[in-house]
Order: sequence, then C-alpha cells, then structure tokens
Amino acid sequence: MNTRGTAAEVVVVDYGLGNLRSVTRGLERAGAAVELSDDPADFSGADGVVLPGVGAFSEGMDNAGPFRDALVEQAEAGTPLFGICLGMQMLLTTSEEAEREGQGDVEGLDLVPGRNVRFRGDLKVPHMGWNELDAARDHPLVEGVDGEHAYFVHSYYAEPDDSEAVVATTDYGTDFASIVANDRGNVFGTQFHPEKSGETGLRILRNFVDICVDGV
Repeated sequence: MNTRGTAAEVVVVDYGLGNLRSVTRGLERAGAAVELSDDPADFSGADGVVLPGVGAFSEGMDNAGPFRDALVEQAEAGTPLFGICLGMQMLLTTSEEAEREGQGDVEGLDLVPGRNVRFRGDLKVPHMGWNELDAARDHPLVEGVDGEHAYFVHSYYAEPDDSEAVVATTDYGTDFASIVANDRGNVFGTQFHPEKSGETGLRILRNFVDICVDGV
C-alpha cells in the first residue's frame, strides 16, 4: 500500500489497448504517482488499478487474458479498480459486440454482472462528443460532477443486472449507464473518457485518487 503519504500509488494496466499517455497525465495531474505496467505482479502493491481501453470487446478481453486473475484478485481484496471506456465494459459479464462480430460469447471480468448492448434505433453511432452526467446514487467517484458534461466515444453501453450498479446515467436516445460500480463500491467504471473531459474529468480522477487513499 501507499507509503509516500502524499499521493496514491496507481498502476495503469498496459495490455496494448489503452489511451495510456493521456490517462497517465490525467492521473498525475490528479495527484497520483503512476506506474504503467504490463506485469500483473505489480498490482498487489498499488493503492489503485486503472484499466483503460479503446477498441473492441473481444480484442480487449483477449489482450487482458494474462491479467484476468490478478484483476479479479485485487477487486476481491478491496483495491479500487477503475475501468475507462472499453475498460468499463470489460468489467461486465459479456457484450453484444462480440456476438455481432461473429466472435461468439466472450466472457468479461464479471466484476459488475451485466451485459453491454448496442444503441438501438436510428441513433447515430458511435455516440461521440460531450454529454451530461446525471448522478443516480451516492458514490465518491461522482462527488461534485452531477450535471456536468463529459466526453464520450462509444457504440455500446452497459446494462448491469442490478439497477443499484448504476451510479450515473446519460441521455442519448435512452438513459444509459455512464458510470457503474459493484456492490462493494471498489470496482467502478466510466463509459466516457475522464482524461479527455476537462475539469469534470479531472475532478473524477481526483475523486479516484481520494478513494485510493481513503477507501470507499
């Protein structure tokens, strides 16, 4: 755990599909000491773990395969685990995206039980640009951001099995879950990119650093 006393020590998982540079810079601005790592052994010494992600669900889970056990172990140990964009979708059980692409039933981390689904109807996809966050319940990650705007780029969104897993919603033809969390509160994710969301995103990253230091 953190022995510095001045910053949370955060590991950003390098599994080949993350916006690593901007995520790292954002976390450093938020007060974290950041280690970019492709070694699951580094997770156990961290105050928090960040799973970023850009791309397809199936490819993400393939690349993250060597990290699966370590991520689940840290989540079960109570370590804050923060999934961003694809990283958030990977926290769920499965995704329509893999089926749509003919890749079968791809298993996610199943840390937030549920399924990722594609936007329906005649909505333009991907959903791209700034949109509003509506806090659905209390969680330290959303402290100070209710009603603020964040930057989205995605065609699929999370449908958790338990409505209590929805921390914030956003309206894009339907109210979808833009922030989710597990029952314990230490595993959570944002569908948007906090590292690209200006002061709102920086506030969320600072909230994450506080969670790493103080717990949930």
